[in-house]
Amino acid sequence: MPKRLRQQKRGKGTSVYSAPDFKYKYVSKYRTYDDIEKNGILKGKVIDIVNDIVRSCPLMIVKFENGDEITVPAPYYIKVGDEIQCGKDAAVSVGNIIPLKNIPPGTDIYNIELNPGDCGKVVRSAGSSAKIISHEGNKTIVRLPSKQFKSLSSDCRATIGVAAGFGKLLKPIAKAGKHYHMLRSRGIYWPHVCGAAMNRVNHPFGGKRRSTQKKDKTRSRRLPPGKKVGSIAARRTGYAKKR
Repeated sequence: MPKRLRQQKRGKGTSVYSAPDFKYKYVSKYRTYDDIEKNGILKGKVIDIVNDIVRSCPLMIVKFENGDEITVPAPYYIKVGDEIQCGKDAAVSVGNIIPLKNIPPGTDIYNIELNPGDCGKVVRSAGSSAKIISHEGNKTIVRLPSKQFKSLSSDCRATIGVAAGFGKLLKPIAKAGKHYHMLRSRGIYWPHVCGAAMNRVNHPFGGKRRSTQKKDKTRSRRLPPGKKVGSIAARRTGYAKKR
C-alpha cells in the first residue's frame, strides 16, 4: 500500500506540521501610527534585549514616555538603556523608527512596512538590511537584500541600521539532528525527500520518471491531495524567453 504524500499528512493537522503557540512568546510589531509620530517625536528607552526561539534576530523591548511598549527586532550596536526615537522629527541614528520620506538616500534600514501602519513586514531576519535609493514624489525606492528594487509609500516606517544577529548565520551546523531541532521549533518539517527519489508506488514523480521522461508536472487545482504535486494550476512553466 503506498504511503501518504507529505501534503496529505500535513492536511491531517498533526503536531509534526504545526508550530506550538507557547514558543511565540513575543509579538514583534511597531506601535500604532498615530498623530504623535506623524506630527512630532516620541522618545523611548530600551529596557531589555531578548532572544526568541522562533526568530533569528534578537528582539529589543522599548518603553516610551507615554507608557506604550513595543517589541521589535534589535539593530547592531544597541544595548539596554539606549534611547529610541519614533516620528518624522526623529534623528537618523541607529534604532530610530522613521518614515521613509525623512530618511536620506544611502541609509541602511530594516523592518520595513509595506503599507503605512502595518507594523513592519519585510527585512526582519538576522543580519539583513535594505538601502534607500531615492525619493520620487510620494514614493521611495528601496533596494532589498535580494538586490531587487521596490517602490513603497513614503509614509511607510522603517528602523535605521542593520538587524542584529548576523553571526548566528555563520555558526556551523555540525549534526543533522541539530538542524532538525532548529527547524522543528518553528514548525518546519525536515528533512524533505525529493519525490523523484521515491519509488513509483509512493509518489507520482517516483521511479526516476522525471529524470528519464519528459512528463508534464502541471496539475489541476481540483485534483485530490494525492495527485496535487508539481505546478498547481500553472499558466506557464519553464524559463521565460529573453526579449
